[in-house]
Amino acid sequence: MKELEAIRGRHTELVSVYVPSGYNLNEIANQIYTEKSTASNIKSTSTRKNVLDALEKIIQHLRIFKQTPANGLIVFCGNVSKVEGKDDLKIWSFEPPEKMNTKVYWCDQVFVLDPLREMITEKEVYGLIVLDSSEADIGILYGKKITPVKHIDSLVAGKAIKGGMSQRRYDRIREEAINEYFKELASIASDTFLKQKELKGIIIGGPGPIKDQFVKGEFLNHQLIPKIIGLKDIGYTGEHGFEELVQRSEDLLKEAAVMKERQLLQKFFTELQKGGNVVYGYTQTIEALNLGMIDIFLVSEAFDWVRVKLKCDNTHETEKDLPESEIERQVCDVCGQSLKVEDKDYLGELLSEKAQNFGTTVEIISTDTQEGMQFKQLGGIGGFLRYKIR
Repeated sequence: MKELEAIRGRHTELVSVYVPSGYNLNEIANQIYTEKSTASNIKSTSTRKNVLDALEKIIQHLRIFKQTPANGLIVFCGNVSKVEGKDDLKIWSFEPPEKMNTKVYWCDQVFVLDPLREMITEKEVYGLIVLDSSEADIGILYGKKITPVKHIDSLVAGKAIKGGMSQRRYDRIREEAINEYFKELASIASDTFLKQKELKGIIIGGPGPIKDQFVKGEFLNHQLIPKIIGLKDIGYTGEHGFEELVQRSEDLLKEAAVMKERQLLQKFFTELQKGGNVVYGYTQTIEALNLGMIDIFLVSEAFDWVRVKLKCDNTHETEKDLPESEIERQVCDVCGQSLKVEDKDYLGELLSEKAQNFGTTVEIISTDTQEGMQFKQLGGIGGFLRYKIR
């Protein structure tokens, strides 16, 4: 997704094709062949050439499939060269992660990614509210990532009586201010959470009894009240409050992605400290993976290594595994000329496929938790071993 999102065509020459599950590929190929006739009328010579080349490449590519994959097929193709007048025709195709009913054919300056983006949207979504008498924060836990949404300051006065006012009158004014504060908080929280189609639950935290008062008053929209899965005592509001709330809600979130990841990495670091059955870093992990020794393969979503085929102007070729940021600095070992990319694959995906062929469980580690960032700093790749390497 990151790679495809970054691509911009010079004109409407990037082609996106979505083939629904169970749809006849021959019909899709015939439709694209018909589109070639339409594309022949494009006035711009370069745009016409790029679109026709992309359509022909897609037609040829579809011929390698005997039938549509079970979940459907997505194909992107276009000239991605950053140099005007130079050809760099690329094609991507894959089976979507879930059964797809969408049928799309579209030419644009960008690839059509919204249907794919919807499929990979995080399904573990929880609403978070942290509050005390002076302020409140509303946030959402998307899988492993906490996203703050809104901060609210209250006008609720302290408990001490001011200005010679009677206790009863002061308590009444303070109670009215709390109710107004709760109404504002509930209104914003309700609007926020009702938009989350995948909302699994709401967790509310804060110091003292005010959170209980908020819940007992049933200020939230009636559709959301049954989704409140727990209240937790915490010492903070704000972002620190969100983090503490999530950590203290382990019992509530034990099936949620953030807790599963945190527990997995805590176990990994514990094993690492005592020299247990774990491995990390590119060289050691690759060695263990090639031997089929990894039981659970861990790879950070920020792991940026690629496998590239490189070629110099004197036609010397080589293949290397390296961080993507180092590609531009590569020179030919034979003649010393700069090397240019002929082909590129993201190593995290290649290694994940290899791991699955060995029956290995693959876990993609986010950078949205402290543990995830710590794992990234270790190289962003590693795993639990089936047995220890001697």
